[in-house]
Amino acid sequence: MKKQSVLFFVASLLVCCSDSGTSSSNSNEFSIRSDNNHAGMMRVNATNASVKMGPKQTVKFTYDFSLDKHEVTCGDFTKFIKKIKCDNPELPVTNVTFFDAVLFANEKSKNDKLDTAYSYTAATFDSEGHCTDLAGYTFNAQNDAYRLPTEAEWTLVASKQWDPKQGWNADNSDYKLHKPCTAESQSDFCDLAGNAMEWVNDWMGVLHDTTITNYAGAPDGGNVGERVVKGGSYRNEAAATLLDNRGDVYTVTSSTKANYVGFRLAFGKIPDAVWMNAKGIATASPINVLTTSALLKKSTKTYQNKLVFRNDETGNIAFVNFANGTPTVKEIEDSVDAYHPTLSPNGNLVAFSTKYEGISGNSSLYVQRLDSIEADKIKLDVESAAIPRWRVVGADTEIVYVSSTENNSDETAWKKEATWSVPFAGGKFGKPRKILDGTFNGGLSTDEKFAVSGARLLRAHINDKNEIWYNKEQACNASFSELTKQTLFLDFGGNTGKEFSGHKYTTHEQLLIADSTGKLIKMIPAPKGYTFDHTEWVHNSENLAVATLTNINGEHPKIVLVNTNDSSITEIANGTELWHPYFWIGKLQNFETSLDVDSAGQYELNCPYSGDMSTTMTRYDLELLYKHRDSINVLISGSSRPWAGINPIILNKNKNIFSINMSNAAVDLSVARRIFFGYGANLLPKFKVAVISLDLDILFWRHYEMPSFWDLIFVHSPGFVYDESHKFWPEGYPKGLYELTRDSYGENSEIRETEQEMLGHVEGPGEGWQGSPIYVDSTYMDIANKHPTDMLLEEVEAFIQEAKEHNIFIIGVIFPQSPGYKETGAFGRYGLRRSVAKEMIEKIQKYEEKYSNFKLMDENKMGNHDYEDIDALNCDHLSDTGAKKFTNRLDSLIKALKIDLK
Repeated sequence: MKKQSVLFFVASLLVCCSDSGTSSSNSNEFSIRSDNNHAGMMRVNATNASVKMGPKQTVKFTYDFSLDKHEVTCGDFTKFIKKIKCDNPELPVTNVTFFDAVLFANEKSKNDKLDTAYSYTAATFDSEGHCTDLAGYTFNAQNDAYRLPTEAEWTLVASKQWDPKQGWNADNSDYKLHKPCTAESQSDFCDLAGNAMEWVNDWMGVLHDTTITNYAGAPDGGNVGERVVKGGSYRNEAAATLLDNRGDVYTVTSSTKANYVGFRLAFGKIPDAVWMNAKGIATASPINVLTTSALLKKSTKTYQNKLVFRNDETGNIAFVNFANGTPTVKEIEDSVDAYHPTLSPNGNLVAFSTKYEGISGNSSLYVQRLDSIEADKIKLDVESAAIPRWRVVGADTEIVYVSSTENNSDETAWKKEATWSVPFAGGKFGKPRKILDGTFNGGLSTDEKFAVSGARLLRAHINDKNEIWYNKEQACNASFSELTKQTLFLDFGGNTGKEFSGHKYTTHEQLLIADSTGKLIKMIPAPKGYTFDHTEWVHNSENLAVATLTNINGEHPKIVLVNTNDSSITEIANGTELWHPYFWIGKLQNFETSLDVDSAGQYELNCPYSGDMSTTMTRYDLELLYKHRDSINVLISGSSRPWAGINPIILNKNKNIFSINMSNAAVDLSVARRIFFGYGANLLPKFKVAVISLDLDILFWRHYEMPSFWDLIFVHSPGFVYDESHKFWPEGYPKGLYELTRDSYGENSEIRETEQEMLGHVEGPGEGWQGSPIYVDSTYMDIANKHPTDMLLEEVEAFIQEAKEHNIFIIGVIFPQSPGYKETGAFGRYGLRRSVAKEMIEKIQKYEEKYSNFKLMDENKMGNHDYEDIDALNCDHLSDTGAKKFTNRLDSLIKALKIDLK
């Protein structure tokens, strides 16, 4: 599993390639004509049409839809989204997020008095008015409304006539954007090849060798929340603009924005829409997360929150780790029916049974790891065990379970069954121990003097005596809280509840709470149109309960948190049939700190360009830096090239070196400056050598295309802003910063574990140089007559000078790229004329003479290097074997420099 997660990030963050192949084509004819009902749109008669997506997947259509003739213009956009400024109303609107496009579509639907295609619970905007998050975002495919086109719809229309050369005009003095196609020039066709890249509706997902009807994409965007963008823009070579391209240079998320990405709208519902996950399993009803980590923290006081439940449509356990920056629903696919899932005290294990409360028959009890959906199940070897509940007794972790799931209305039969406890440690069950006669499936106190049972009757065991509470009226879904000694339950609109509330109500319409004596002390109504089911106290909380909501059709479409103090309800997930939720809150380690716990260590945020994982990966690296702060003497930073190309574990075999790798796809010199001369210089007493990638093509393109990554991304994260406002702690390490970083949100346990284990290095297989693609045309900057070479060289020199002030030796690395670039006019993947690159390298080499603390390590040698196919992951990244070769050379260089590393 570790290798798979690494390869995922190599593909999406490090390699920056997206699925591509030969241009798709429709297998049968379809027609496009003017749409008289929607101005500026074409009607696509797609019923019975099909289109190829990628090399293997085929999508069939059973519906027609409408599509804008051209991209939404800036003028049209600002008619509805007035917060965004518009420079030229005639040009396509760009530099907008996916959420900006969604809000525009919704406003256009509302203007036409239609239902909207998108729903959400809260919106977040940046200082420029762009929407960076929609909490509770849900796409309602069944609504007749304006929306973004699906990738399949976009590809179908684009396949009608795909000619990127028509959209490329190297002589256009307005090199940033071309004017949109007009209705007059293309009265019967939509041109999708030129102008700007375009948002589509889909999450990024795997395309499979299959045929699927009315495909709407992946059910979510994975750990990163990745989105699909289609088409080319002014800065792409026509030859590199393929119909099947699905991404951009960096990972695209819903909050990404770039001055070459815009959108067009579609109109119409998608009947019987189908989503397909990474394993090729299709669903007509994806499960959506309706809240965010930050919003949950207001209720739970921590980012360490997890939800586990049964997806009754599949019979599988599903879970959400809200410590992830982009929480998504994952399922543990299994042939075993799973009910009543519950999480271990540390949140890493899930226990479940194969029968549920109120039915007859033997049940099996299993335990397995939560974060590995392919982990083996461990079965308790007893005749029947059900409704597990974890607890810690002394130093031992145990599971309390009952021997039968039948209801407790017949006292004689009920007493023949029992409540048991079994230790679980080291992946094994211990010997079961009988605790009580009777199945107390609603909870048991640690001292075993108090227990409840709630299937038909609300039974309690208090100090060796059994009682029946709630005047022997029917009750169910009981849950006992060890923290408050209170029991919550549901009833059937009984007289006791009616007398307490003062009004009539229906079955399960009220959540009831009894004190330790069985006295009813509170009732909380369900939201209008719903009733409660599957109620359970939240782990580690005195006032929160989790429940499902049942609609008038008897479905369980939502999971909610109920605050029993103020009776407020927070929706956290929706789907079709969500059962047996269990919500886990982790406890932060107790430690003293003077830091602001709402800012310190909180490095995760939805970033406006490269996506969540840039700050998240840096957070993982800062954990390493804080943890090993007294040992680190060599610090590595830079782009994804050193992330893949330098292995600290190999470097640390030199007994005089302890290094970590703090590189990722969104680290440029602005970010590396803070890492080396802020965190490193202030917090690492042994820090002597800094290794930085000098990616001339990337730096050149980035200087031209956008602000520094620090200003573009990292200043949107409270943790980095907090550290910079404190000048990166010149007085030394502040107590508690490691713990706050470790326990913050933005965690993906598997990726985090790999990053920590590899000391910040990401591995990749030797897949060869794979040609010499040029993602950014090497000549398009000539159009603007703008060459930032002097500015870039000044930045490199200033970097070396600042290192000298801190007594840090700088090793600047130019990483090898495909030798095939020698046959092109470009230095590398991101352009830059070879002649310009050669001049820049010569000038940088002269810095070795000027500064005693600088050494250039040019491993590319203008393509004349000795790194072979086996050493390459792709055209500009090294593989495992290449990283080994490079790291050994780096070690030799450090030895030759004879720097005192002690």
